[in-house]
Amino acid sequence: MASGVLYTYPDNFRAYKILVAAQYSNTDIKVISEPTEFVLGETNKSAGFLEKFPLGKVPAFEGSDGTCIYETNAIAYYVSNAQLHGKTKTDAAKIMQYISLADNEVLPHACSWVFPTYGIMQYNKQASLSSSLHISNHLTQNTEKAKEVISSILKVLNNDLSTRTFLVGERVTLADISLACNLYHLFKQVLDPAFRAPYPNVNRWFTTLVNQPQFRNVIGEFKFCEKMAQFDAKRFAELQGKDKKDQGKDKKDQKKEKKQKEETKAAKPKPKPQADDDDEKPKESKKPDPFANLAKSAFVLDAFKRVYSNEDTEKVAIPYFWENFDKEGFSIWKGEYKYPEDLKKIFMSCNLVSGMFQRIEKLKKHAFGSVCIFGKDGDSTISGIWIMRGQELIFNLDEDWNIDAPSYEFVKLDVDKSDDKKLINEYLLWEGDFGGRKFNQGKIFK
Repeated sequence: MASGVLYTYPDNFRAYKILVAAQYSNTDIKVISEPTEFVLGETNKSAGFLEKFPLGKVPAFEGSDGTCIYETNAIAYYVSNAQLHGKTKTDAAKIMQYISLADNEVLPHACSWVFPTYGIMQYNKQASLSSSLHISNHLTQNTEKAKEVISSILKVLNNDLSTRTFLVGERVTLADISLACNLYHLFKQVLDPAFRAPYPNVNRWFTTLVNQPQFRNVIGEFKFCEKMAQFDAKRFAELQGKDKKDQGKDKKDQKKEKKQKEETKAAKPKPKPQADDDDEKPKESKKPDPFANLAKSAFVLDAFKRVYSNEDTEKVAIPYFWENFDKEGFSIWKGEYKYPEDLKKIFMSCNLVSGMFQRIEKLKKHAFGSVCIFGKDGDSTISGIWIMRGQELIFNLDEDWNIDAPSYEFVKLDVDKSDDKKLINEYLLWEGDFGGRKFNQGKIFK
C-alpha cells in the first residue's frame, strides 16, 4: 500500500475520508497541516506546490514514490486496500453510487445548512453557495431547502440500511467512509434528537462507524448534537470584519503582523489553571430519569449478576433468580433479530451483538441480557432475553438506547407461564431446544 504525505488544514472533514481509509488499510500517512510547514492560502499557492498540484487544492497527496494526487475521493481510493473497494463489480458500482450521493447531494446541502452555524456563511433563505467553497457552485441553495433535501436523503439511507449493517457488502467500504464523513458536521451540529429520530437505521449505522477504532483514531470521540445550532451572526460579523481589514493590507504587512503575533504568543506565559466556577460554566440540561417514579424493588440486579458470574448457572444462579425476582419492579422480554437473511457469517452476528452492547453501556445498571447466536455461516439467527427495570421496553425510554433495538422484535414474557419460564431458563443456561435451532455461542450484557 502506498505511503506518503497528505497536505491539508486542521479538522478538514474531507481529509477525514482519506485518513480513515488509510486506518482501515494500514497505510502510513504523514499529515502536514500546521504552520510553518503548511499555511493555507500560502503554501498551496507556492510555485513548488502548484507544480505538483496545479489547482492548488487540498487535500493533496504526495506518495513516497513521487505520485501526486489531488481530489479527496481519488486519494482515498489510492491509499485504501481492495477490501474497501468492493468484492465484485456490482459492489464497486454501488460504492461509487454512494460516494457520488455523498458529494453531489449530501455535501452541498450539508454545507448550506451547517456553514451558517459556524459563521462561515450568511444565513439567507435565498443564499447561494460561493464557488470559492469548491462545492457545486452551479447550485443555489437555502437552509430550509437543505433541511428538506437532507431529510429525503436520510429517509432513503434509512430504508437501505433496514436490512444491512453497512451500505455495501458485509464490512466497511469507501461508501460508508465517504457518506459518514460528509454527514459528520450534520450529526455534530444540527441533527438534534428530534430531527434524527425518524431514521433509527441511519443512527445505528453512523454510531457504529464513529465508534470503530479506525474512525476514532482520526476524529476522536464523537458527540452527537443535542440542540440544533443556529446562524452565528456574531462569528459571521467577526469573520467579515477580519476579511475587510486584511484586504486593506499588502502581503508584506500581513506577514509582518503574523510574525509579531506569533512572537507575542510564544513569549506570553501560559496562564495558571483556574478553579472551576460553576456560575461561569454553561450548565448542561439533564435528561429526566425514566425510572424516577418507580417504586424501590427488593430485587437487586447487581447481586444477581454477581451470582450469575461466579456461581454454577443451573444449580445456583437460576434458583437464586427465581427466589428473588420481583415481577412488579422488573420485566423480561424476548428479542428476535428481524433480518436473519442479512447474517451471512457468524462473525457478523457476533459483531452485531457486541456493537449493540457497546452502544448501550449506560444501561448496565438497569438491565441484564443473555443473547444467543444460532446456526452457522449462511444460516444464522440471533435472539435473547432481556431482564429490565420497569414494565416498559427499556430501549424506548431514551433514544441513545434505541439505536439497535428497532432491528429486533420484542415480546414481553409472562413469568407465571411455565413455557415462558422454561424459555428464560434455557437462555440463561444456553442449553435447550430453542425451537429446533442449534446453539452456536452466546453473549451476556451485565
